[in-house]
This record gives sequence, C-alpha cells and structure tokens, in this order.
Amino acid sequence: MSNFPINPGICNNTALRKAARRLTRFYDACMAETGLRATQYTILSFLAAKGPITMAALADLLSMDRATMGHNLRPLERDGLVTIEVGREDRREREVALSRLGVKTEAQSKPLWLKAQAHFEQEFGKEDALAMRRVMARIAVLELTADQEIS
Repeated sequence: MSNFPINPGICNNTALRKAARRLTRFYDACMAETGLRATQYTILSFLAAKGPITMAALADLLSMDRATMGHNLRPLERDGLVTIEVGREDRREREVALSRLGVKTEAQSKPLWLKAQAHFEQEFGKEDALAMRRVMARIAVLELTADQEIS
C-alpha cells in the first residue's frame, strides 16, 4: 500500500481508468514470461471455458466492440493460439476457437494468472476484491447513453 493519502477525485471515469491501468500493468508483468498480455490471456481463458464462440459474442462477453476484439485476436491467430473460421450457422459470422497450441498455452499460463489473482487479493483484501468485481459487473451491464435525461 502507498503512504500517500487516497484521493478518490470527482470523475468516475478517471478513477476507473486509473485503477484499470494499474491493475492491467500488474497482470501484464505477472504474465510476461508467457508472452501473453493480460487481455490475451483473458480471451484464451474465456475460450477454454466456453468453447468455440462467435467473435461478436466474445466481444460482448468482454464488453468490447468487434473492431477491438478483431485487433486483440489477430496476434493470437498469427501465433497459432486461436482459429477464426466462417460461422457454421451464419456465414457472415466468424467463429473463434482455441487451437491445440492455444489449449496448451492457456493451461501453462493459468498458474501465473492464479498467482497474480492471489497476490492482488492478498494486497487488496479477498472480500474487497470480491466486492470490486461485483461493482464492476454491475457497471459493465448498465445501459448508459449520452442523451439520457438525468432525474
């Protein structure tokens, strides 16, 4: 923990982005020896748990737009960790799946991700980490639009 006083500021977006950047740098550092960034591991982990899924559905699960998902998938496909094929049910869709190498890489990388999780929870507190994930999950499903009236 820092010796500096905690100033939450007034901007929700800034506070969230600062925390996200710090946590992302930490996870990236923990995952460095795997050659994967935290976001890439997250994608592999989702695919390992869910199996093949359309790019649009995967993007939705991770609250990304399709262009950002495509940008994140390109290096994984290039490195042979995922396959992207024309959808079985709708040829306009792209179906993403782990390759054999992707399955192996996700399994080999998981212990480092688990270590990062444990270290964060040790520093932040297990209950606070759970509360944080619950709050973030609520934020991720909010229906916010710029033209909404404030009551």
